[in-house]
Amino acid sequence: MSNRFVEAGLRAPVNLTWEVTLACNLRCEHCLSSSGEPAEGELSTAEALSLVDQMHKVGVFQINFGGGEPFMRTDFEEILDACHARGIMTCISTNGTLIDAGLVERLSRTRLVAIQVSLDGAEKATCEAIRGAGTYDDALRALRLLAASPIPTSINTVLTAQNTTEVPALYDLAERLGVTLRVSRFRPSGRGSDNWEALRPSPQQLLDFSNWLESRGDVRTGDSFFSLTAQERQGLGLNLCGAAKLTCCVGPTGNVYPCAFMQLDQFKAGSLRERDFQAIWDDSEIFASLRGLRIHSCEDCRRFDQCHGGCPAVAYHLKNDIEGGDPECLERCVTSIAEKAAAA
Repeated sequence: MSNRFVEAGLRAPVNLTWEVTLACNLRCEHCLSSSGEPAEGELSTAEALSLVDQMHKVGVFQINFGGGEPFMRTDFEEILDACHARGIMTCISTNGTLIDAGLVERLSRTRLVAIQVSLDGAEKATCEAIRGAGTYDDALRALRLLAASPIPTSINTVLTAQNTTEVPALYDLAERLGVTLRVSRFRPSGRGSDNWEALRPSPQQLLDFSNWLESRGDVRTGDSFFSLTAQERQGLGLNLCGAAKLTCCVGPTGNVYPCAFMQLDQFKAGSLRERDFQAIWDDSEIFASLRGLRIHSCEDCRRFDQCHGGCPAVAYHLKNDIEGGDPECLERCVTSIAEKAAAA
């Protein structure tokens, strides 16, 4: 799929992130949505099933479920069943604490589900400093149950200053368990914004991770690290932001946003309680502005073809300027390191 075609916008997103609830039994320090208690007025079962129907009709290929903790919703398996009955692929992001043998057996009845279990450190102390006591063992238990099933499973790690040196060990752990590794970018959203300075990787850590990633074609990053991706990995995915072009996000109460890290009033594209999904996707001014977004300040950069200005969400959260270019792109990391060395 060419970048030009993606930039023009598709008739429907290829995949959709659906934050089905804000309810969560953990209080992770980097949580993008400050999850804990359910949001007031979350979609009812009937509304959720209606959304599945709409996704099927417009041709969404995959729904990525997150939260909160999706399994905190008592009707979540019913929502999954509705997706699978319509041939929609599903990927579930979970903390693993609610996964048991019975649930794994039920989910194994379809070939349309994949699961990623959050584990934010190869060392127990590193993980639990971010996610809370007991989470490391719970995640490993869930991963072992899933690895013994036919469900495609991955460890999902959010890269922080505390765990960057443990990523190679996480890769080895994933191999031993028989699962894969996915590394996600830490962004200043939700509780992540409150703990940004304590958890954000340094420019040197980001550069070291990028160098390590070059030779690890089997490590997935989605599009979260395209601004940090070396040219050798560019063929593995998009090299520009897919928000409002290839994907978008539905929040727990039915509000639609460009991506999960832009769930703010100023980026609200519409409400599914007021308009159907296709109308929002086609006519939203917010989506149109992102489809036409050009990061002119980055156009003279030698790596512009590799990242096209990086992540607009990070630019907004850190600089209050969606057109300002990603402050953590690979080129800025290199420049920051050089400036620090010159000043020493």
